[in-house]
Amino acid sequence: MTTFTTRDGTEIYYKDWGTGQPIVFSHGWPLNADSWESQMIFLASKGYRVIAHDRRGHGRSSQPWSGNDMDHYADDLAQLIELLDLKDAVLFGFSTGGGEVARYIGRHGTGRLAKAGLISAVPPLMLKTEANPGGLPIEVFDGIRQASLVDRSQLYIDLASGPFFGFNKPGAKPSQGMIDWFWMQGMMAGHKNAYDCIKAFSETDFTEDLKKFDIPTLVVHGDADQVVPFEAAGVASAKLAKGSTLKIYPGAPHGLTDTHKDQLNADLLAFLNG
Repeated sequence: MTTFTTRDGTEIYYKDWGTGQPIVFSHGWPLNADSWESQMIFLASKGYRVIAHDRRGHGRSSQPWSGNDMDHYADDLAQLIELLDLKDAVLFGFSTGGGEVARYIGRHGTGRLAKAGLISAVPPLMLKTEANPGGLPIEVFDGIRQASLVDRSQLYIDLASGPFFGFNKPGAKPSQGMIDWFWMQGMMAGHKNAYDCIKAFSETDFTEDLKKFDIPTLVVHGDADQVVPFEAAGVASAKLAKGSTLKIYPGAPHGLTDTHKDQLNADLLAFLNG
């Protein structure tokens, strides 16, 4: 496997396919780099170099007890970009990975970047506060934490068979393959790492990070997202990130990288070529 070691000794796995302008993908919780494979194989076939890593504690990366927070995630991403000496790169982040991309830009700037994309992403803030009334109550995330401790394998099955892909909607046709794929990736993550990441994706405020965006940015969100509310996330992020383009997918769930992969792939390619 291709790995590198971070400054705090964490081993990070990554895949690096193709040649051309580099595109780096940051994945969602509790998944890993494989969750982007539909986009990676498509864009690599179109002449791009595609790179994706397993976030610390997820997939094939090592499972540190501490450091499971957005600052460390962003710094790990920065080290990967520096290791590969990427220039004119494009960052795409899905869900939690969108937070990772936002925090990377907030902490490390856009000197190595050409464009960015936030797909079903958690910024600016998932948690409901006085300043963010459209967010979700802390009880929602406490419930996810409790379910993780009680039976995280069942939690992942419930998420995948229900709200993540929208399979709980009337008329939906669940894919057992997608459900199994989500479950398998989730169970590869370290228990402590996945548990800590719930706080990282839900309670981190990315407002100031988004204000530092100064490159073309594509924001994609489904208006039927039951995991990350599109008005408080995608719509709000597009208002904060200068020069961003917002695309709302009617009827699309959170996991649109799979359910709407053909539409997303076409939009990503158009954005890259634009």
